[in-house]
Amino acid sequence: MTSDLERTPFPTDIEIAEAAEILPIADLARDRLGIPADALVPYGHTKAKVSLPFVASLADRPQGRLVLVTAMSPTPAGEGKTTTSVGLADGLSRLGERTVVALREPSMGPVFGIKGGAAGGGYAQVVPMTDINLHFTGDFAAIAAANNLLSALLDNHLHHGNALDIDPRTVTWKRVLDLNDRALREVVIGLGGTGNGVPREDGFDIVVASEVMAILCLASSLADLKRRLGDVVVAHTRAGAPVTARDLGAEGSMTVLLRDALAPNLVQTLEHTPAFVHGGPFANIAHGANSVMATRAALGLADWVVTEAGFGADLGAEKFVDITCRLSGLRPDVVVVVATVRALKYHGGVAVGDLAVEDLGALEKGMANLRRHLHNVRDVFGLTPVVAVNRFPTDTDAEVDAVVRMSGDEGVAAYAATHVVDGGAGAEALARGVVDAVAAGTSEMTFVYPDELPLADKVEAVATAVYGADGVTFAPAARKALARIEAEGHGRLPVCIAKTQSSFSTDPTLRGAPEGHTVDVREVRLSAGAGFVVAITGSVLTMPGLPREPAASRIDVDDDGRIVGLS
Repeated sequence: MTSDLERTPFPTDIEIAEAAEILPIADLARDRLGIPADALVPYGHTKAKVSLPFVASLADRPQGRLVLVTAMSPTPAGEGKTTTSVGLADGLSRLGERTVVALREPSMGPVFGIKGGAAGGGYAQVVPMTDINLHFTGDFAAIAAANNLLSALLDNHLHHGNALDIDPRTVTWKRVLDLNDRALREVVIGLGGTGNGVPREDGFDIVVASEVMAILCLASSLADLKRRLGDVVVAHTRAGAPVTARDLGAEGSMTVLLRDALAPNLVQTLEHTPAFVHGGPFANIAHGANSVMATRAALGLADWVVTEAGFGADLGAEKFVDITCRLSGLRPDVVVVVATVRALKYHGGVAVGDLAVEDLGALEKGMANLRRHLHNVRDVFGLTPVVAVNRFPTDTDAEVDAVVRMSGDEGVAAYAATHVVDGGAGAEALARGVVDAVAAGTSEMTFVYPDELPLADKVEAVATAVYGADGVTFAPAARKALARIEAEGHGRLPVCIAKTQSSFSTDPTLRGAPEGHTVDVREVRLSAGAGFVVAITGSVLTMPGLPREPAASRIDVDDDGRIVGLS
């Protein structure tokens, strides 16, 4: 197990993507999925949208098996959840299984910030990589336009007499931008005289935190999209009544902007496994899953569908279960939990600079983090977990064997995978393990809390059962918001907890599996159109900032138009 992992020099992700043979998307759609040409809306030769009428026609077909990929708590070393999703899909395809991978679209905030792109990596990528990581098919631009149109209509209403008697101090709807920009978190608009509107405090969120993004990802049809957009609550009147996008007459024009964006995007992996890449809410501030429409379409077209939920299982998988599955009826057949030797050692106390050094003691200590995630998947969510050990070149055989053994001690099968360097061939053992786990048929999904539980108790249920917390505190403003949301009839909605991805706690510096901590909720937001209530904890921000040395400083284009530095 050394020759492939020590292959040097290893090409960059963008070099691998540029060297790839990409099949014409119409040929791939026809030959791999049976999608006729008239059901495609091509965006060039390598990507296309699948028409909404064709997607609707798939509902009556037999449904494939759904594999949810999640992970242990993320670390600065990276875990490779998207690469594992792609590698697993290619591994299933190599076993002769009709497979589709369904992923989120990358946000340009992380692309130009610190995290980089989200099209996979090495020889486990979706392509065209640069298109997917940048403007792709324009979905995010459409979401931003729809979101900001609602903002403009709201402020225009205030400017022209305020017939609804909106209290400007109660406006909760923010503008959005698909880039990290801390200077826009809190702004004042309408300055410069009466001709420029009504002055008020405002702010920007990143596009992936927009309720419009969540609505697009949870909508089941164009009509459902329009209904949800109309339900968005943007402010309250001076008498205390909620004001919706429907009250402003905004839902029709917003739906027009989102009509094309609602259709799923079809691309492919390096090994020509079909891939739906559609929607992109973050899991630390939103619900963290690709669109329900894309996943359902994939289930009607394939025997196996691999999808991922953002960040660790305490965030992405919990929200997939309690929000996506609750609202859509989707049910995973198995859950793959991605772990790495490096991440386990980090959670065992090793510094980032020392992760390449073998340390079985730290590995065993860090196993506490993975162990809790496995407990949550199996004992809280009621689903069957399988561990994917995403192997890095510096991992030793002894370390990998230890992870497999310790996972086995928990009653969970673990498989080492080398898809980053070996493509689908490096994930065949994992693919067989997934097939075996589904054949065993032991998954029976359960929600963390029932619909009728009060909202504050729902947050506490997640905090205690999933995070290992002793309890939850609510800031006075958050407590007041909860009371108002319940009084307005939204108490049965699920909760979406915005929390750091780096720890089970709300303190990103606490590694492993901390216990006895308190989850502090500082703000609560109603997302009536999406169908959930957001509880914002700790120092989580809905508009990230750029790091001291942003990735943007390394991205460039040469005289021939070739993009460099994108990863």
